[in-house]
Amino acid sequence: MNIIICGAGRVGFTIAKLLSEQNHSITVIDQSSEDIQKINDSLDVKAIVGKATYPSVLEQANAKDADMIIAVTRNDEINMLICQIAYSIFKIQKKIARIRSQDYLNPKFSKVYSKENLPIDVIISPELEIAKSVQRKLEAPGAMDNVPFADNKIRLLEISVNKSCPLINIKLNDLTKKYPKLEANILGVIRNEKFIYLKKNDVLKENDKAYVIINSLQMELTLSAFGHNEKIANKILIIGGGNIGFNLAKNIENSLDSVRIKIIEKNKERAEFIASQLNNSIIINGNGLDEDVLTEANLEEIETVLALTNDDEDNLMVSVLVEKFSKDKRTMALINKPNYSLLQSSLKIDDLIDPRMNTVSSILKHVHKGTIETAYSILDGEYEVIEAEIIETSELINKELKNSNLPEEIKIGAILRDKDIIIPRSNFVFEKNDVVVFVSKKDQISLVENMFRISSM
Repeated sequence: MNIIICGAGRVGFTIAKLLSEQNHSITVIDQSSEDIQKINDSLDVKAIVGKATYPSVLEQANAKDADMIIAVTRNDEINMLICQIAYSIFKIQKKIARIRSQDYLNPKFSKVYSKENLPIDVIISPELEIAKSVQRKLEAPGAMDNVPFADNKIRLLEISVNKSCPLINIKLNDLTKKYPKLEANILGVIRNEKFIYLKKNDVLKENDKAYVIINSLQMELTLSAFGHNEKIANKILIIGGGNIGFNLAKNIENSLDSVRIKIIEKNKERAEFIASQLNNSIIINGNGLDEDVLTEANLEEIETVLALTNDDEDNLMVSVLVEKFSKDKRTMALINKPNYSLLQSSLKIDDLIDPRMNTVSSILKHVHKGTIETAYSILDGEYEVIEAEIIETSELINKELKNSNLPEEIKIGAILRDKDIIIPRSNFVFEKNDVVVFVSKKDQISLVENMFRISSM
């Protein structure tokens, strides 16, 4: 596929890297000669210095032959205009734009994005995606991540295997016998910074990060099997009332009646605004790094603290303060700079939230063709967990799993058939309309699309 990416920041760079490694033809446009030089030095893609809103620059990027354009510059209006020009002049079929402003995202203005007005096919809102992601983590205490598939009937859990995990050093085949009623499938683990597929005679080890596909109804049971018996936090403190903190609070108010939220926001005008928009949350105007403000928020009774300001250093420092003054609380920090992830264990932060990979995963699922729906990236996109439907022309139909000729780099996790969740054995037979959730190495994605016989974009 010929894809133009407008914006060579962290998200644009990551998308260009992943898609070029999947053998797509990629062109990156950015005004920054420094960012374009980094692209040229690192990636095997075409890179152009220029304004992507200029038709002549898009023409230089061979827009007339492009299948897709992805606008991820730092400016909403520029991203919108790029999509307009891409459609009006070059008739590019699929247009994806990253849009942050909440006003542009208001549902009552959605008709703006029709082909007759502003032709954007997919809008990616990082703040909304992150708010949803954090809420899913809160709903699965003990899991590092919790991702829905197949209309929320199947979940992917990322679970830390600590020294108290009762499953350590037990063969996977024996785990199946030990937990016969558990509808779960361990896809693999991250071990020594590498993703490893586990086979039936392999074992879990301490410090593994396990990726487990489960029946959504068995989330608590699965986490308990891994030794995680943490309860959902009912008292949450959010530091930072920006778009992420505000949308998270709004989502929780609408879905979790028992949860009580406090938000510390240092901008008075913003604090007054979110107080007027939320019903049950307590808003405190102050600095989350101020010990007196944390005392006012009654930190002692808080169970989970989320540092979601726009400043990485503030988020890290808040988490350190919480650990210093009130131990045994779950802490999460929003971090934009990747190098800060190295500080997680030494600062005793339970979870770092990376907005870049949230955005990348959201975009990738729209790049895949046809019936591939959800995509979740592991190890910066080295692997993807994918949901796809088997259509009548698929070569998998009526084949047993053991005879399906799937390469070792693709592992089937679970299948939704009608209302039933199936954890497949080797004699499982694929049928038309099965919804399959599986993990694939990035260089197998084109094979995946071929095996599901996908013809449209």
